[in-house]
Amino acid sequence: MTGYIAMNRFKVALGQEREFEDVWKNRDSSLSAVPGFVEFRLLRGKSFAEEGYTLFSSHTLWASEEDFLNWTKSENFRQAHKNAGDHRSLYVGPPQFEGFRVVEGA
Repeated sequence: MTGYIAMNRFKVALGQEREFEDVWKNRDSSLSAVPGFVEFRLLRGKSFAEEGYTLFSSHTLWASEEDFLNWTKSENFRQAHKNAGDHRSLYVGPPQFEGFRVVEGA
């Protein structure tokens, strides 16, 4: 199996989880129309009360790293992220990007 996984980790302020989820559910990313896009998942992790956040991750699977990079340079990408700065109050710090080439998978 080949492919590329692009992930962003978000520390979402406690009490803001539903609003964060709604922002993602209601945005028009047009990912399904992007060449090389395979699937998207928004993942909700553990809450860290002492640090004031719940961990989330966006997870996209691409046919190749090149497809992902092409998307980041596209108008679709700009449109999908045009309002990202409007929701800074939801976060505890900036998102952290992680990219992985698939080595093995089913």
